[in-house]
Amino acid sequence: MDQATHLRQMIEIKSQNIIKQKTDRAVEAGLKAKVPRVIAVASGKGGVGKTNIVVNLAIAFRRIGNRVLIFDADLGLANIDIIFGLNPKCNIENMIKGEKELSQVIVKGPEGVDIIPASSGVQELTQLTEGQKMNLLNEFDMLNRMYDLLLVDTGAGVSSNVIYFNLAAEERMIVVTPEPTSVTDAYALIKILYFKYGIKNFYLLLNMVNDEKEAKSVYSKFSKVVDRFMGGISIDYAGFIPRDKFLVEAVSRRKPVMRAYPDAPSCKSFKLLADYLSKKEKTEQIDGNIKFFWKRLIGGETDADNKR
Repeated sequence: MDQATHLRQMIEIKSQNIIKQKTDRAVEAGLKAKVPRVIAVASGKGGVGKTNIVVNLAIAFRRIGNRVLIFDADLGLANIDIIFGLNPKCNIENMIKGEKELSQVIVKGPEGVDIIPASSGVQELTQLTEGQKMNLLNEFDMLNRMYDLLLVDTGAGVSSNVIYFNLAAEERMIVVTPEPTSVTDAYALIKILYFKYGIKNFYLLLNMVNDEKEAKSVYSKFSKVVDRFMGGISIDYAGFIPRDKFLVEAVSRRKPVMRAYPDAPSCKSFKLLADYLSKKEKTEQIDGNIKFFWKRLIGGETDADNKR
């Protein structure tokens, strides 16, 4: 072997070692990277303040350094843009039809919170051709790199759309008020998700309560009934949002209470809720949950892979 050949081989081996080292570092970085989350916020009935909670929780998460995207999946009301005081010119239906790109559909909200506006076209997500699914997945894949958190504002009740969005999400928070019908309807939603689809983990958030004592009393009674008839389910107490006149006034002004009245009693609770959920964050999955949410949603993968 001449000297030139030997030199070329040494250079090639060194190059391969450098590539391997860079690859190993990239894999290690991927393992340590913050995993995007998807939290569906649902309720057994309407009128419990679910959408208001999504909006203000998103702002609370932004203020502790998270990149947040809201997906308005409440097809009946679609109130996210109203509370933010926005007038979106397009929505996800325009993207499904190929009229807009994802970047054109996402609306920039206050304090850096981004929103995908609701549309009846969301129902079409489960009826796409394979080509449309691939195009959408390619579009949605970039969300994994853009956001730390996706909050999904589902509709109220137990309709097929509500169930579908809850199955696609990685985590679920059920909003309940002390009103008996709210409690029984929340129980019905959890019962369907557990017995029919094997979903076992939920957060329970009490809204419109007088104080923490009332919140914990409702939670205690609720969790005991769940334990009795659905053993094996985990219902975590996520906290409470108190009755707050400032929250009501903020809605009338088309502003989130976190911005309109930052010192209001409910604002403290939203901050505590964001802190609580941050501490409960899952980090064991390498691949981003946002990507899997969209894959489950438009690919129909909502059976065995969601039994958690």
